[in-house]
Amino acid sequence: MEIAAEKNIIVNDAETVMKLYGKFDEHAKEIEKRLNITMNTRDNNIKLTGDEVDLAKAESVIKALIEMIEAKRPVDEQSLRYIIDLAEKGEVVDLESLNEIVCYTARGKKIMPKTLGQKSYIKAIEKNQVIFGIGPAGTGKTYLAMAMAVKAFKREEVSRIILTRPAVEAGESLGFLPGDLQDKVDPYLRPLYDALYDILGAETFAKLKEKGLIEVAPLAYMRGRTLDDSFIILDEAQNTTPEQMKMFLTRLGFGSKAIVTGDITQIDLPGGKISGLVKVTKILKDIEGISFVFLTQRDVVRHKLVQKIINAYEAYENIKKNTSGDNNKNQREEKQHRGFNKKDK
Repeated sequence: MEIAAEKNIIVNDAETVMKLYGKFDEHAKEIEKRLNITMNTRDNNIKLTGDEVDLAKAESVIKALIEMIEAKRPVDEQSLRYIIDLAEKGEVVDLESLNEIVCYTARGKKIMPKTLGQKSYIKAIEKNQVIFGIGPAGTGKTYLAMAMAVKAFKREEVSRIILTRPAVEAGESLGFLPGDLQDKVDPYLRPLYDALYDILGAETFAKLKEKGLIEVAPLAYMRGRTLDDSFIILDEAQNTTPEQMKMFLTRLGFGSKAIVTGDITQIDLPGGKISGLVKVTKILKDIEGISFVFLTQRDVVRHKLVQKIINAYEAYENIKKNTSGDNNKNQREEKQHRGFNKKDK
């Protein structure tokens, strides 16, 4: 019978132990479940029991969590999940590089990168003039871009912020929506408004918008303009056509920075049109001053179910790619089915 190994970790004080274990010991239970070890604490000593390999992973997780607690960073469900993910893959759990504060929200909350992917995204924004942030929902692409725009504006590095996105109709025509043109396009821009309300506060945002220092508009409004001294964000760029993408990128003026965000797995363009975001990754990939940052499901900072949903969809798409023969068969059966329906009519 194999004898389980043990490791002991000394913690400075009882308060750190409490924060480490989490409410109702939820953090400790998650570590035990994911890494197949047991945790027992007496005074300020945490005893880990399990396989040597699993113990090494658990030790790196616990030391990373202690580092977070000592740096007064909250240990939430997402942070814990991310640290365990890194440890499971044998990667170095280096959280010190995530301590950079981008800016503060209107309520004084710190906006900081929560994953190494997000940290790379922020660094790319700092160093380049045009940045493409590509990844699934919940990876902070738009929110962090907004935070960087507000930071640049407050430092007077730019004189205005311009936010735009394509108004792609997903099952509902603009013509049937009530109100004037601005009222019709506002639902498409609502996610941008929500992020700015959180970062700036509704009152400050309204004042800056009224002065023209912040502009939120559909992509069609960008045509024919040259945008100097501006921080420009194009959101939902997977729903641009190649022509729209080229139009947007050629609006860039002196002293400006552009961030393009999108998720190439959620393209809503009608009729199977090519996405401008997909095409631009091939056209501009080797140009100096332009950076592409690809975030993954590991960078998702929403509810853990979002990460699971993304993983499930990725697995499904991979199965589809590997069973092209079955797909062709399904298409033939579908055509036959449509033919029978026509005969019935």
